[in-house]
Amino acid sequence: MKIGILGTRGIPNYHGGFEQFAEFFSVYLTQNNHEVYVYNSSKHPYQNKVFKGVNIIHCKDPEDRVGTAGQFIYDLNCILDARKQNFDILLQLGYTSSTIWHKFLPKNATIITNMDGLEWKRSKYSKKVQRFLKYAEKLGVKSSDYLISDSIGIQNYLKKEYGVDSEYIAYGAELFNTPNIDLIKEYHLEPYKYNMLIARLEPENNIETILDGVALAKEKSTFLVVGKHDVNSFGAYLKKKFKDTTNIKFIGGIYNLEHLNNLRYFSNLYFHGHSVGGTNPSLLEAMSSKALIVANNNEFNKSILQDNAFYFESPEDVKFHLEETHKKEHSIKIENCYNQIDKKFSWNIINKKYLDFFYECKR
Repeated sequence: MKIGILGTRGIPNYHGGFEQFAEFFSVYLTQNNHEVYVYNSSKHPYQNKVFKGVNIIHCKDPEDRVGTAGQFIYDLNCILDARKQNFDILLQLGYTSSTIWHKFLPKNATIITNMDGLEWKRSKYSKKVQRFLKYAEKLGVKSSDYLISDSIGIQNYLKKEYGVDSEYIAYGAELFNTPNIDLIKEYHLEPYKYNMLIARLEPENNIETILDGVALAKEKSTFLVVGKHDVNSFGAYLKKKFKDTTNIKFIGGIYNLEHLNNLRYFSNLYFHGHSVGGTNPSLLEAMSSKALIVANNNEFNKSILQDNAFYFESPEDVKFHLEETHKKEHSIKIENCYNQIDKKFSWNIINKKYLDFFYECKR
């Protein structure tokens, strides 16, 4: 098949979850003898036309000059190019800035859309933007031939909200099995004597609730906050609020996967506060890094973690776990999570599910 992938900033990954998936999946497709094209931003650091057998199409992206509106222009440029390519399948990753152009999608290609999370619920957006995102979601459902949900929660939501079926295929992760204690020493840490979270500093990730619990706890081990804290007002607010809680360390964003895996592996507790969207990539990576996870109590997290994690809803819950929960006492939960990745969420399994679904769609 001739397959196009759009909706990301491009490969190799320099940005986030969809880019990571596009990289792994596109390479997998070429290894299985398909002709694959991934759309890249013109600003992407990788400017070659081929990556590991995957064809790269660079499209003009003016986001650096015009801001968020540039994402919409970039997606339009990708869609207009796709009309010329005679794809058998066009895979859209997300819908936020592409579905308003749905009338320009190529007529002869099968359009398959991964519906991402419930973007319109994110509290960082104004009411006006939330209404637009809900509209864009509706257009994504309407204009796609087939839909993919990366969590059972999203699958149930699409069925209830729009009466449509979607194929449940989760995100993937690689098993981490090469711990290196020297790496955490670079952060002046000792094994299992610190706790942490990794997230974008946004309200719906429950970071304030977690840090309120850290401030309440008598247990004063170092607590790492990994995520860019200088890109929005909420990050600045959190730093100011907790400036006197000296064991909380805002260390910024880290994008070296080896460092992240080791930080998770050697932590005592790993807090996952995400509450909006589907299967979060950082959650699977925590599972694959043998972290002991304390997650926000919601259907998205519980559908993945089940009984193999602890849960929180309030600062008092966070305080309790910091004072009473110790990694060395819960090896079964940790191993169960790790085995879940191996059996259900490895990239080989996820990639094969996508390809098998493609074959079903083209029957």
